[in-house]
Amino acid sequence: MASYSVEERGCSNSLDYRIYFKNDQGEYISPFHDIPINGDPGKGNFISWVLRSFSDSTDVFNMVVEIPRWTNAKMEIATKDPLNPIKQDVKKGKLRYVANVFPHKGYIWNYGAIPQTWEDPAHKDENTGCCGDNDPIDVCEIGSKVCSRGEIIQVKVLGTLALIDEGETDWKIIAINIEDPDAAKFNNIDDVRRIKPGYLEATVDWFRKYKVPDGKPENQFAFNGEFKDRDFAIDVIKSTHKFWKALVTKKTDGGEICCTNTTLADSSFCCSQTSAASTVTSAPACGPAHPKPVDVDKWFYC
Repeated sequence: MASYSVEERGCSNSLDYRIYFKNDQGEYISPFHDIPINGDPGKGNFISWVLRSFSDSTDVFNMVVEIPRWTNAKMEIATKDPLNPIKQDVKKGKLRYVANVFPHKGYIWNYGAIPQTWEDPAHKDENTGCCGDNDPIDVCEIGSKVCSRGEIIQVKVLGTLALIDEGETDWKIIAINIEDPDAAKFNNIDDVRRIKPGYLEATVDWFRKYKVPDGKPENQFAFNGEFKDRDFAIDVIKSTHKFWKALVTKKTDGGEICCTNTTLADSSFCCSQTSAASTVTSAPACGPAHPKPVDVDKWFYC
């Protein structure tokens, strides 16, 4: 697997903090568009990853880790910014930290996204009856390692949960790092239930209640909160990959979504390394982390 590196700009826990990505040649890339959906992340290009479909037999996909397990900062790929760096979500001018809803602490998985996927907000999902949430598809990685922000890992897909978040379809792919010592034991969603009892129930509880401390109602789920299996999850990923293809080939209007990339040579959104470097260097230099708010560790009882 090809190696990636990140370049931090600004100060962690501040509004200007960004994590930009580089490939193994030190070239700036977009984690949204330039890292392939599966296969060796170092060998992706427009011909091989946009114009052809990935193997129907694969259950292994690339994942961009946005939020390490046990942490609270709501980090996400900035889909509307050039080069799509990871940054902290902002609400009403303040940095967003997910609340700790007892007995949980922060995110209970390594949380992130599969690159080259997009949940189209103009498409009503036939399973949920709701449109997509306008983001790459989310992944909850259940392995033992606590990953780092911006880490690129390969994960084995096990199943999915259909969250309905404020009226939008927000699929949550359940997966495990292929380098996890126990990865070979997991092949479908029932293996999670058998080997890690309580984890799936905790996942539903977490997503149901995580916005309640902010004064919002509990989230709802399609399929009565039941997890769908591996094959169903892979079909969902395939559909979001098709939506992404339409996005970067201008067959779909993505609105404010930024499709700037540096490796998809046949894409009209492809930019030069000079332009990409200018984007990165225009951001503030990396500095010491700011202190986190004192109430980040507070527990809420819902």
